[in-house]
Amino acid sequence: MGASPQHQDRTGRRDILIAFICGGVVAAMIGASFAAVPLYSWFCRTTGFGGTTQVAKAAPKETLARTITVRFDANVNAALPWRFVPERNTIDVKLGEVVTVYYAVTNESARKTVGQAAYNVSPPTVGRYFEKINCFCFTEQTLAPGEKRDMAVVFYVDPKLAKDADENDVNMITLSYTFYPVHQADAGQVGAGESAATGKTGRL
Repeated sequence: MGASPQHQDRTGRRDILIAFICGGVVAAMIGASFAAVPLYSWFCRTTGFGGTTQVAKAAPKETLARTITVRFDANVNAALPWRFVPERNTIDVKLGEVVTVYYAVTNESARKTVGQAAYNVSPPTVGRYFEKINCFCFTEQTLAPGEKRDMAVVFYVDPKLAKDADENDVNMITLSYTFYPVHQADAGQVGAGESAATGKTGRL
């Protein structure tokens, strides 16, 4: 004996409700996944999580006597045919002192290539105190075949570090960069502003 029309109607409405709820859950999960990336990026910039450095618009108002050694690390992904080295391996800086350091990069291939640097500092907990005023890592870098370029990073270590009891033992910070390929460009099509650099530049 088949189910009554009323029973079938209730079952149909229940199935529609369940399908609607499941669809809403899926939509919410998809929305959360898209929101997770910018939220994670904001969280890292705000807290310095994972050694994420900060971006400053101006120099600090004070300089302290406490000195920290900053070590510079340079790496290149195997897929990018570049040579990338700092002009110096370490520098001693006072808290609040604005410092400019250069890195040299050379495209060792016979084609135009594009890369961008990922970066962090260690120990990771000092990321919130490492402030960059200017950096080549903010934008993509395009190099012509064989081109060599000097690229600057302008930074300071926030004097607020001295007030953080958890960082009392910090006497060295390592600033690390790794260049990754962005895309493969056609060789020989270097536009205006992409010719070989002739001197040291700031933000590139």
